[in-house]
Amino acid sequence: MPVIEESEYNFPPIIHRNRHVSTIYAALFKRFEVPEYTREKQELSDGDFINIDFIIKDPKKAVILCHGLEGDSRRTYNNSCAAYFQQKDFSVFAWNNRTCGGEMNRLPRLYHHGAVDDLDEVVQFVLNKGFEEVYLIGYSMGGVQLLNYLGWTKIDKRIKAAVTISVPTHIATSAEVLKQGFNRVYLKNFTIDIKRKLKYKAAQFPDFINRDQIDGITSFDEVDHYFTAPLHGFASKDDYYERVSPEFSLKDITTPVLIINSLDDPFLSERCYPRSIARDSAFVYLETPKYGGHCAFPLRNSTYSYAETRAYEFFQSGK
Repeated sequence: MPVIEESEYNFPPIIHRNRHVSTIYAALFKRFEVPEYTREKQELSDGDFINIDFIIKDPKKAVILCHGLEGDSRRTYNNSCAAYFQQKDFSVFAWNNRTCGGEMNRLPRLYHHGAVDDLDEVVQFVLNKGFEEVYLIGYSMGGVQLLNYLGWTKIDKRIKAAVTISVPTHIATSAEVLKQGFNRVYLKNFTIDIKRKLKYKAAQFPDFINRDQIDGITSFDEVDHYFTAPLHGFASKDDYYERVSPEFSLKDITTPVLIINSLDDPFLSERCYPRSIARDSAFVYLETPKYGGHCAFPLRNSTYSYAETRAYEFFQSGK
């Protein structure tokens, strides 16, 4: 039932009807001032830490922002979203996955699409401050973490709703899409950043990470086969892809969540539009605008994007 057949986001500026123009503009050229956050280091149960940036406005109502792969709390899409929700008098919490946000973590472990334990630590951090209504927004990989969190975890009743933007609900086929055509440019940029972090980790923990395997990385296949899977307790790359793909956890979600995946997203495969699951669910809403690119969705005559305005609307109306 909750498949939104007609999205209101179908007529962006003409130049942004090209998937790559829209995606690259949002990632490289759009600018949005970083909010005046307070940063707090949250100690984790395994002895590691994550950094959480936040601004308190309404002491009863908060939104948690989850960034994408190789992103951080201060990426443009997060800044724009944070500013929009501050205008709506929400308190805003933007967290950084391990190794993200400018400070390397302590342990060999990095982050991955199924890191719901860290997201839960963030949620508890927020709930412990006394908020009565908490909402979640996840971009790309952050959306994967969010959907898995909702599907795998017993959710506190104060978590009211969530929105994910440009989320690869099937990881294996999305990884294959990034090997094709112009998409290889995005893949190369991701692997450059990931290789840099892995080399740092290899120097820290030579017994855990084989430095010689890093230079051969050309796609997520090598990253996930040699590093992600063994470092995080998965039997193999394929085991990792299957277990962390939200396609397999959506059926267990009982918190209202909206998935906004544009049909022209260069990062997504056809399996990343879970229409049949949404039709059978009372909680999973799917909206598939014709345009939007990846984490872009620019609006005419506005510094904000459709993603945050639609998220606010969904939180207010529940549909």
